[in-house]
Amino acid sequence: MRAPAWLPMPIRRALRMVRRYWRAAVRRWMRVSAPARRAWRRSLHLRVVTLTLVASSLLVGGFGWFIADRSTKILLHRAEDEVYSQLQRKVDYAYRQLTVHPHVRDTKLPTTMNDTVTRLADGDPAESGGTIVSLRADTFPADLKPVTSTKVDTTSLITPEMIRAVSGKSLVAQQIRTAQVSGVQTKYLVYGSPVPTSFGHVELYYLVPLTTEDRAANQIRTTVLVTGLALVILLGVVAGLVTRMVVTPVRVAARTAQRLSAGLLDQRMKVDGEDDLALLAASFNQMAANLQRQIVRLEEMSRLQRRFTSDVSHELRTPLTTVRMAADLIFAERDEFEPAVARSAELLQAELDRFESLLTDLLEISRFDAGFAALDAEHTDLVPIVERVAERLAGLAERAGVTIDLRLPETPVIAEVDPRRVERVLRNLIGNAVEHGERKPVEVTLATDEAAVAITVRDHGVGLKPGEERLVFNRFWRADPSRARQTGGTGLGLSISVEDARLHGGWLEAWGETGGGAQFRLTLPVRSGDRLVAAPLPLIPRDRAIDEITAPPTPTDRPPGETPALSPAASPAADRAAPITAAPDVDPGALAGASSDVDPAALAATPSPPEPSVPVDTASGGSSPAGASPVGGTPSRGDAGDRDADGEGVDEPAEVGR
Repeated sequence: MRAPAWLPMPIRRALRMVRRYWRAAVRRWMRVSAPARRAWRRSLHLRVVTLTLVASSLLVGGFGWFIADRSTKILLHRAEDEVYSQLQRKVDYAYRQLTVHPHVRDTKLPTTMNDTVTRLADGDPAESGGTIVSLRADTFPADLKPVTSTKVDTTSLITPEMIRAVSGKSLVAQQIRTAQVSGVQTKYLVYGSPVPTSFGHVELYYLVPLTTEDRAANQIRTTVLVTGLALVILLGVVAGLVTRMVVTPVRVAARTAQRLSAGLLDQRMKVDGEDDLALLAASFNQMAANLQRQIVRLEEMSRLQRRFTSDVSHELRTPLTTVRMAADLIFAERDEFEPAVARSAELLQAELDRFESLLTDLLEISRFDAGFAALDAEHTDLVPIVERVAERLAGLAERAGVTIDLRLPETPVIAEVDPRRVERVLRNLIGNAVEHGERKPVEVTLATDEAAVAITVRDHGVGLKPGEERLVFNRFWRADPSRARQTGGTGLGLSISVEDARLHGGWLEAWGETGGGAQFRLTLPVRSGDRLVAAPLPLIPRDRAIDEITAPPTPTDRPPGETPALSPAASPAADRAAPITAAPDVDPGALAGASSDVDPAALAATPSPPEPSVPVDTASGGSSPAGASPVGGTPSRGDAGDRDADGEGVDEPAEVGR
């Protein structure tokens, strides 16, 4: 908080200095107390014992103070009653002794006062802690001198206020005073009372030490303190033992659950007794056993499914080879057939190509599922790979009316990757972008830094609907499930691409928006085995991030879970967050990653969409507007038609917006 501007400069400087030192002290305290605060948050045992000790200390302390205070007051009241009764007897005795003198100037009166004081002192001198008796005649100060049973100075014990109350008002006064007697600090109970005589009245002061009462009160306080401490310690020990009895099974359950989550499905809790904790352990063990049976059953089903897929793929190879030989023969002689038969031969050849690609992808998926996929990493220049993929797809791009714009660095980009798998991923991504580019340029950008290499493929087609960036990597996914797959790839391309990226330790992500196109980003580590923390290229194109900053969506129009776009300056930093390589809402067994080759014949048969009027965006960069996949490795991409998992479309791509 800033100091008000109207304060003088020295005061503001002093306030700033105080605030600076205060913040430094708070930071130091937070740093020093961090271990204690961490232990407090993590230990239920510590919290229960501490709270028990604090509560019991307050309770026992309050009760002990009450007991000690009441005991002290009882002792004091008893002493006051006893001293008051003795004072009455002493006043009667002094009255009888002094009444025989008719006037104050009697020469025998001082002697009588001395004898009376000596008799009333009971032979217990004050030097040994006894009582003190004093006779004073303050109403006759010039005629009678004060007489005291001992040579102790009573000035600090008999105060002027008490003297005025006794001599002037003829009242019985009482007070407690502390004085130094024979070098010992002693507390006295002082009583003063007027003594009537024939010539007026004198004052009798009776001073009784409270040494015995103080000693008894101290003993009571010490006993209460020791008993309270013992009781608090006992309560802490009991609370610790009781809490340990409850917390220990919970900790055992937590450790057992961690082992179960780590894959040790045979872990169980020990069941002792028949109480609630034993019931908890038994229920936990039953749950673990049921989970183990279900997981084993699912693993067996998954293994059988993978085995079935692999066996079917292999078994279909033999009849497919025979059918392929016959189809090639028919296709070679199609010019001699009638037009309808020739067209059937061409369709048969195209479908056989697609069927063969499907078998190849199924075998690849089965290898990923079985964990047999191996990475043949070697130091490779990625620039020639991108150029080679673009050159191979140039014919497809020409037929689709799309140009492939390569944005490659002039220097080699060397990374430790598997060239075959990287080329397969790029071939699928670029072919997918060409097919759905709607006669607009497809931009392929390559960039690198010290730790990672990133390749983005950007198209300006119909884009993706919100949420489809999470689904496009699913196996056999289609934007419109009600429509059958008629043309295009196998539906496994992007699933295999995700697995290829994951095998490298990298990410494959997607972004898209309706009418704004889509962008895929492949990020790979420069050195095999390194962990990725950031990507050299942003996932969100810069032009789309600027559009969202200019006209951000209203809260009612913004899709659920979507966050407003950041500024261009903040976009790369925001985009460098390490994504997860699997979508939380997608079956891990249904995810995979890379694409089979796009079928040129099937794509050539797909009618080209009309020329759109939307201008082409070429800038790149951005942050995270709607449509960007928040999870790496499983972003999604869809389109108006039945865009499947490898980016292949159907024969009516212009009917519905991507």
